[in-house]
Amino acid sequence: MAATPTNLSQRTEELINFDKRIFFAFLVITFILLRYLTNILILEAIPGSDELAQDGSFTFFHIFNTLNYLWTPFALLWKFTLTAFLLWIGTFLFGFKVKYGEIWKFVLVAELVFIFPELIRLLYFAAIPPENYLEIRNFYPFSIFSILTTDNIPNRFHYPLQALNLFEVIYWFLLAVGIHAVTGKAYQTCLALVLSSYGVGLLLWLGYYATVFKG
Repeated sequence: MAATPTNLSQRTEELINFDKRIFFAFLVITFILLRYLTNILILEAIPGSDELAQDGSFTFFHIFNTLNYLWTPFALLWKFTLTAFLLWIGTFLFGFKVKYGEIWKFVLVAELVFIFPELIRLLYFAAIPPENYLEIRNFYPFSIFSILTTDNIPNRFHYPLQALNLFEVIYWFLLAVGIHAVTGKAYQTCLALVLSSYGVGLLLWLGYYATVFKG
């Protein structure tokens, strides 16, 4: 028996009723632009950056960033595919019948939330010039990493603490809205599904990263 659409699920479907290919292109271009502008700030924060730029010292930096820009669309596709797969498995565990493609499109739209930390970092250091480039590299707004004294924290825990942030939590709730929209099930149930599938997968990945990290 098909689930009865709720007001929230109907409004959500109406809001995302647009061409997902155009939205994906928008995400890719936005992320690349924000990271490009942030990298300019990083270069400017390095002492003697003008002289170093002239003698070619930043060649590796530019090559690495160019590869990162080129990899951005593939990284996003991989993230969307894996996240949607975890949620799809979660729907089976909760006894729901949902098309994988329906989940994927909501994962795509929910990624919008991760533009904000990139934008905040850019605007913050554009307004308040950093003393050194490490300030920019280690600035992860509203994360556990940002509220701790990180000098004594091993490097292996830096990325996990950066990944656990306010925007990640908002992302969970947005994913739950998507699951609610395609299943019509209670929102609390959908949030439990997200936490027990994607949430557990994320924690396992962060734990694995901290275990195998060498640096």
